[in-house]
Amino acid sequence: MLLEVRHTTQYNYAYAIRESVMEVWMQPQKYTRQRLVSFDIELDPPAQLFSYADSFGNPVYHFDVPQPHDRLTITARAAVETQTPPDLPDHLDMGEWDRVRLAVQRGEQFDYLQPHGFARETDALRLYEADHAIDELRLRDPLAAVRELNRVVYESFGYEAGVTRADSPIDDVLKARKGVCQDFAHVMIAICRSWGLPARYVSGYLYTDKRHGDRSDPDATHAWVEVFFPQLRWVGFDPTNNSLVTERHIACAVGRDYSDVPPSRGTYKGEAESSLAVGVSVRKARAAVTEPEFLRLQRSTVRPGVPGAPPRQAPSATSLAHQPRLHQMQQQQQQQQQQQ
Repeated sequence: MLLEVRHTTQYNYAYAIRESVMEVWMQPQKYTRQRLVSFDIELDPPAQLFSYADSFGNPVYHFDVPQPHDRLTITARAAVETQTPPDLPDHLDMGEWDRVRLAVQRGEQFDYLQPHGFARETDALRLYEADHAIDELRLRDPLAAVRELNRVVYESFGYEAGVTRADSPIDDVLKARKGVCQDFAHVMIAICRSWGLPARYVSGYLYTDKRHGDRSDPDATHAWVEVFFPQLRWVGFDPTNNSLVTERHIACAVGRDYSDVPPSRGTYKGEAESSLAVGVSVRKARAAVTEPEFLRLQRSTVRPGVPGAPPRQAPSATSLAHQPRLHQMQQQQQQQQQQQ
């Protein structure tokens, strides 16, 4: 599936601030199931972009706006080709619990086993586990247990934006029984880790389709969970929509919880109050994307996926180009069709 993503983040300030410094985790990852076709970031006011890899291997872009400004707009565009993940078995043998313990003893996936930030056990979570007989799920094999946990979390929480905040502790969603994708991911991660299963938080996007029963907000970023099984490696679960990860999911970054990989994070110099507006669009691409030979020598500043690569001079200081933009490709194709 070929998908286009447009993600706009705008910070507005009550009056001009002196400087702002930002980091963004918006580039879709590149791996077997997900091919990054193009990626571009535009900044207003313009600024020089740099990149590095964080401790989890995610590409991070950062910049500094050193002059006074009362608004900062970050627009990320990407084209991504995804593939359907391979079918999973209905269950694993019970020996997988032993294989998980052996992997843990060897120190594998240590970071994804420890309580961290929002993903940690609390008294409220233990009460939730008791009310829903969560501990009984461990009588099943690990894969079957996590699949059922995915369903239980889905059915026990309502999806409603505005009930929790980005910095809400896990107890807030447990009390309200309502929240959004990151809240459900934190609940599921904390339970999996308490079982001794490595689990990590995944941030990204979802091409929503109500025919599949999606309840996610189509105009927002998305988050889900990946759990480690020695026989299968990392498997994605989406407790917001009671599904496995599909070709409609686009992964950008992985971490221990939301605080490791927010879409954007930064600070500024000044006393002004700030407000945030976010707009996300994920849609199917209208045409296939190719890279004509004569366009391969076009501009490039920081190379996505090559952390620490030195920036190179580009015609536009406001953009970061991985490959020619998708809309440029489509426009050329349309012109060629008209000429024919």
